[in-house]
Amino acid sequence: MAKILLHTENLKKYYPVRRGLLGNKTEYVKSVDGVSFDVYEGEVFGIVGESGCGKSTLGKLICNLVSKTDGQIVINDKNLSNISKQEMRDVRKDVQMVFQDPYASLNPRMSVRETIAEPLIIHHLAHGKEDIDRKVIDLLRLVGLDSYHAPRYPHEFSGGQRQRIGIARALAVEPKLIIADEPVSALDVSIQSQVLNLLTDLKKRLNLTYVFIAHDLSVVEHISDRIGVMYLGNFVEVADKYELYENPLHPYTQALLSAIPIPDPTVKRDRIILKGSIPSALNPPSGCKFHTRCPKVMDICSIEEPIKKFASESHYVYCHLYDDAK
Repeated sequence: MAKILLHTENLKKYYPVRRGLLGNKTEYVKSVDGVSFDVYEGEVFGIVGESGCGKSTLGKLICNLVSKTDGQIVINDKNLSNISKQEMRDVRKDVQMVFQDPYASLNPRMSVRETIAEPLIIHHLAHGKEDIDRKVIDLLRLVGLDSYHAPRYPHEFSGGQRQRIGIARALAVEPKLIIADEPVSALDVSIQSQVLNLLTDLKKRLNLTYVFIAHDLSVVEHISDRIGVMYLGNFVEVADKYELYENPLHPYTQALLSAIPIPDPTVKRDRIILKGSIPSALNPPSGCKFHTRCPKVMDICSIEEPIKKFASESHYVYCHLYDDAK
């Protein structure tokens, strides 16, 4: 069994919202609401779900870019709840993030060299101009760029090249875990495959671990080893990718998979159309949060929150329809 590199337990992030005539009533947007999961060293853990389900917030929580409301995050055996600022600085070398928008995630006033050199300088991983320049060029070549790109600025690059620069910046501190927050969603389809192939190659060469966040199920299937399906701040199902795509248990997962286009026009698939829209995270439904849209809803679903039920050792689901298979 591989080592657990990332562990979260009952992780929550609530954003306060002022309501009422005088703004004297505080309610909370439950963006992430009790998420627990493990990521093993060397794997790619995919996270999928509709927009607004809390995927990106979960990624930012893991990187400590936003502070958690409750719960625990353990990275490489270090509990982020009980460490000092200096220890947190060391943890940041273990976990880095590749952001969704390559146009917004790079500082337009900084050259590529300055962008990639910054983490090297902050974490004292290079000493002197020559050492910095050498490492910057090595990182650029690692992601498919070259030395002549170093003095240029972000506006001189295409979207795919900018994302490569963002990946080089993340790799500068030699992280163990990379949170990839929809890294290809802003790119053309032809460029998406190039970036995905790059990420796959880097994982093998550098023994990286990924948490790969996306809304495109076909992209997640291509790159992931295991997949977690999120709905309104929680996981509803987690499984090995082959088992998830061949035997989805949760009605929400089944609906998502039914929407994937099939390139063969002779193959027909029954499309599951969900009624309504995602409820507000400000006032989520009681019991199972999916019961307001579920085609298989039962009376218990609106009353009692489902617990984790195992279909196999690596496949579990939060749904009242199923009993533990083991």
